Amino acid sequence: MTLHRKPSLAWIAIAALALAPALAPSPAVPQAPTVIKLATFVPDGSVWHRAMREMGAEWAQSTGGRVQLKVYPGGVAGDEPDYVRKMRIGQIQAAAITTAGLAQIDNAFQMFGVPMFFDSYPELYAVLAKMTPILKQRLDAKGFVLLNWGHGGWVYFFTKQDARTVADIKKVKMFAAAGDDRWVQIWKSNGYTPVAIAPSDMLTGLQTGMIDGAPTTPLLALTLQWYRQTPHMVGIGMAPLVGGLVMTKQAWAKIPPADQAKVLAACQRLEKKLETGVPKQDTTAVEEMKKRGLTVNTVPQAAVAEWRVAAEAFAKGMRGTLIPPDILDMATRERDAFRRRKAGGAR
Repeated sequence: MTLHRKPSLAWIAIAALALAPALAPSPAVPQAPTVIKLATFVPDGSVWHRAMREMGAEWAQSTGGRVQLKVYPGGVAGDEPDYVRKMRIGQIQAAAITTAGLAQIDNAFQMFGVPMFFDSYPELYAVLAKMTPILKQRLDAKGFVLLNWGHGGWVYFFTKQDARTVADIKKVKMFAAAGDDRWVQIWKSNGYTPVAIAPSDMLTGLQTGMIDGAPTTPLLALTLQWYRQTPHMVGIGMAPLVGGLVMTKQAWAKIPPADQAKVLAACQRLEKKLETGVPKQDTTAVEEMKKRGLTVNTVPQAAVAEWRVAAEAFAKGMRGTLIPPDILDMATRERDAFRRRKAGGAR
């Protein structure tokens, strides 16, 4: 008859020591940082580029280095349609683009390109506040996250020759961003002479006579020295140059929620910085260019009404072809509601 003894406490201790290395948890492996590659057309060293670099430094600092930003400025990664394509295939994860680039993702953003739709920054900000949720939803449905709005200044026509009226502008071979032929057709159908080229080729186009003018902001005209080829600025603003920082949902999902909150906070600070700083610098840019030969051509009062009629014709042509009708109608309601509040003295 075989006797079974209970193991002694000594043997239990020895067995536990032998198994301890196998049972002990493995040392934590440091997680590689999430590196976000961001492409943008903003010039290297410009106010926008510097602000993005500061934001990137804040991403890294606030997340303990877990989220890092690498910015490719100045169009080195192509033009805005290229950025959207590269985000979709995963070559880059984010882009800071104008509404022309955002419209490559969803047509709703064409709304910001309607000439003379807004009269002021307060109007723009009021409409943005109301429309941001629905615009974010539309981007989300296409696989993108809107992190913040960006502001490039107010767009004016810069031309080689004196121009003040709609008739003058119709004679100008005007730059139009390549990539969306519908825009070109809208210009042509209204009697203008658009020439579609890549933004990176604008200076060459001006130098060679391929184009005679361009719609751009004073700050960009000064920063990129375009005004030297177009020393006349039509003295009536066309539209705000609105942009946004977008990231693919796939890249965004790789960032832990706690770090997402820190990234968003930094993005909002960038938005506020551009919101207050760019309009002031646009005004300064005009004065600097005037010292160096720019002529701001005053638009006669009688011609202002013609500009507004031309702008309304543009808006009608864009509704339903470039801009979803519900989006344009919503923007119009919110803008008009702001104007009524302002006229009534509401704060």
